[in-house]
Amino acid sequence: MRVAVVIPVYNEARWVRAAVERLLATPAPAPPGGAPCERTIILVDDGSTDGTTEIVEAMGTEGLTTPVHHGVNCGKGAALRTGFQRALDLGADIVLVHDADLEYDPADHAAALAPILDGRADAVVGSRFIGQTHRVLYYWHYIANKVITTFCGMVTNLNLSDVECCTKAFTAEALRKMTLTENRFGIEIEMIARVARARLSDPGADSPKAPHAMPPRVRRARVYEVAVSYSGRTYEEGKKITWQDGAAALWCIVKHGLL
Repeated sequence: MRVAVVIPVYNEARWVRAAVERLLATPAPAPPGGAPCERTIILVDDGSTDGTTEIVEAMGTEGLTTPVHHGVNCGKGAALRTGFQRALDLGADIVLVHDADLEYDPADHAAALAPILDGRADAVVGSRFIGQTHRVLYYWHYIANKVITTFCGMVTNLNLSDVECCTKAFTAEALRKMTLTENRFGIEIEMIARVARARLSDPGADSPKAPHAMPPRVRRARVYEVAVSYSGRTYEEGKKITWQDGAAALWCIVKHGLL
């Protein structure tokens, strides 16, 4: 089983190597009773200007990661789309999103991937609000996230608690069914909306008695939510998301959920 960890990176020279080393120090997840997954770390440098590009390239040369570079800053969504395509090109069976800023703990990856590895899920969304420890920061960020999550749930009919959580994982089949277009933070909403609408093959529905002329059965994607820990940054520490991104997220709910 091949797992690709896609990490979008923009001006994270202070953190990116530590983030990768922390990930490499964490054992690769394994399916029940199986060997650890083959793990590839794909770093997508999104036009950084602070020395991140050189660090990413150096880690690629050292054989630690697979580096991909954007010549100019295109946004988190564009970086993820580039990373997803690279992961699929490399033959990944599962693709997991992780951040480069140490806000999320790679020790949570095993629990995050467990529903996919044991065959229960096609997609997993992390939640910072259902049990794990998290650093307490901005009240209005929390309120904005709850508003966005509520509206997203109304249009997708998915009962999630934290749609803006970075930790998301998809099977290769589910990811191929998700035609993603957002270039910036709206990608978080678009991923939820696309997977909610995805229709996947249903091999379990096949029957040896069924006529060969019958069309293949399809089903909705099975989405699970798992708890993740969170140590958020302040703006002084490098946090990038703003109120404009919250407003854009609401528009993305309308665009991808209703239109």
